[in-house]
Amino acid sequence: MSCLSTARADADATFTLRAFLVFAAASSQLYTKKSTMAEAQTLEKLESGYKKLKESDSKSLLKKHLTQEIFDKLKTKTTPTFGSSLLDVIQSGLENHDSGVGIYAPDAESYTVFSDLFDPIIEDYHGGFKRTDKHPPKNWGDVGVFGDLDPTGEYVVSTRVRCGRSLEGYPFNPCLTEEQYKEMEQKVASTLSGLEGELKGVFYPLTGMSKEVQQKLIDDHFLFKEGDRFLQAANACRFWPTGRGIYHNDAKTFLVWCNEEDHLRIISMQMGGDLGAVYRRLVNAVNDIEKRIPFSHNDRLGFLTFCPTNLGTTVRASVHIKVPKLAANKAKLEEVAAKYNLQVRGTRGEHTEAEGGIYDISNKRRMGLTEFDAVKEMYDGIAELIKIEREL
Repeated sequence: MSCLSTARADADATFTLRAFLVFAAASSQLYTKKSTMAEAQTLEKLESGYKKLKESDSKSLLKKHLTQEIFDKLKTKTTPTFGSSLLDVIQSGLENHDSGVGIYAPDAESYTVFSDLFDPIIEDYHGGFKRTDKHPPKNWGDVGVFGDLDPTGEYVVSTRVRCGRSLEGYPFNPCLTEEQYKEMEQKVASTLSGLEGELKGVFYPLTGMSKEVQQKLIDDHFLFKEGDRFLQAANACRFWPTGRGIYHNDAKTFLVWCNEEDHLRIISMQMGGDLGAVYRRLVNAVNDIEKRIPFSHNDRLGFLTFCPTNLGTTVRASVHIKVPKLAANKAKLEEVAAKYNLQVRGTRGEHTEAEGGIYDISNKRRMGLTEFDAVKEMYDGIAELIKIEREL
């Protein structure tokens, strides 16, 4: 190559490099500007939403524990991997002042980054699980201990035990991409297809499911439904129905929900009060699935999920129960429930009314105790409620 050609080539290279650097600097400025604008918008929404919450008559744990000091400390923080902000954590509670709790974790890191808010709420909800406490290791205990709560079938309509699980390596709903939703659904469907015996069943993706089949499953309390305003406000319903599905065995006594509120909701249920059979089935299922998929777990908080009410064991053992005499004295019902750390809900779960005097009653505490102890609280409490109902 001649000297002239070399000089030209050098000049072209210099020009190209300069052009690239100018473009990169402009892009960086544009990105920084956009980023700053996004941060400003987030802060504006936070300040405005927090002001309304403080002025409201909300009874949520969010309002109770989000002091001005904590708000100021956390309002500019974000999680390192997914960039989740305080707004992502509290937006459901800011929008729904009738929330009981009002916060969600958009990713696992949120529990650490926003611990000044999560920890007091966790302590309040889970009956004194303090910042310094550590959740015990998993222990299902002796699955043969529990029997039938209502052998005569007078009171307990149905019994259900469920737990939530998150797949390791994936964020929670608000941060999932459409591709991740699809990937997780395939992984879950493939894993569940290996279950045998009474757990053997079929996975039904929500995509392509007819409205009739969907409604039938919802009416039978088998399937979750779209449009929960608390989840919508938390940005947890994106790309619906992509990546969502339901698995159930032939008898419909074992179900798995994929990507409703949590990555997985593993559910064992049947008519009547035979808690022993329901619990054994759940334990067998969870142990089997756990061998095939690694779950997200934290040494201090136990199993991690989207909602802080559902950490630790994540176990919710519940019955649909008819206690008309106690129901007539709601204060007495609530008093007994509180004594055994039970939660009283309407027939169709949270934010619903009791239909025909039938209540959904479950253990409330999920942290600081083992899986076995969580279910035992429900077992003992329901036995006491039935005893009182008989005596009234």
